[in-house]
Amino acid sequence: MFTVGNLFCGYACIVYAMRADYETAAVFIGVATVLDLLDGRIARLAGAASEFGGEFDSLADVISFGVAPAVLALAWGLDPLGRLGWAIGFLYVTAAALRLARFNIQPNNPDKRYFAGMPSPAAAGVVASTVFAWPDGFSIPQAPIIALTVVLVPALMMVSRVRFRSFAALILKPHRAFVSLLQFALLIAAIAVEPQIVLFMLAYTYLASGPVGYLMARLAAKKDPPEMKVKHLKPMKTA
Repeated sequence: MFTVGNLFCGYACIVYAMRADYETAAVFIGVATVLDLLDGRIARLAGAASEFGGEFDSLADVISFGVAPAVLALAWGLDPLGRLGWAIGFLYVTAAALRLARFNIQPNNPDKRYFAGMPSPAAAGVVASTVFAWPDGFSIPQAPIIALTVVLVPALMMVSRVRFRSFAALILKPHRAFVSLLQFALLIAAIAVEPQIVLFMLAYTYLASGPVGYLMARLAAKKDPPEMKVKHLKPMKTA
């Protein structure tokens, strides 16, 4: 049922985007993200997890986090680019489908703290939060180029091998349950006060966390001193 709700939100986003009600369309992607975070956990708690449910969830995600954000971005800001605009939208859909397919076939990862590539709900959140913050678009000549970047960057991050922190690792910390609940309450309060600003900052902070973490790891690897190579000396001959 949660997966069907996720699928409905993707469909509703497309409908409202076609009506030029971009703010409402963006909200439906946010609701779909919440439902997608819950459906697997609810199924396991209810003892209803199955292979069928996993496949159905992936198909719903292609609509809600692939097709819906692409259609929303096309109607909101890519349409002035003509064929290039809908081609970029199709590229986003393809990247989301590839990301989901790779996730389905990859072996069980022992490190549950990270994803390989940006998760499709987070990538859709980048598009949705931008539209939600500026539903009327940008009143500048470079607006279509900005919209193109908003779609293209998360699409590339989805098919990359850059590691992103897992949502569960960021939120669920049993040894710090009190602090985690307090932080979650503060987050809800902040979203209630300034939803556009807070959701936009959350989406882009997570988008930047992958490349920044990758660069920091590379810099740390370069700073590590090389291993000392010990040469084995031949014993000296004695008279």
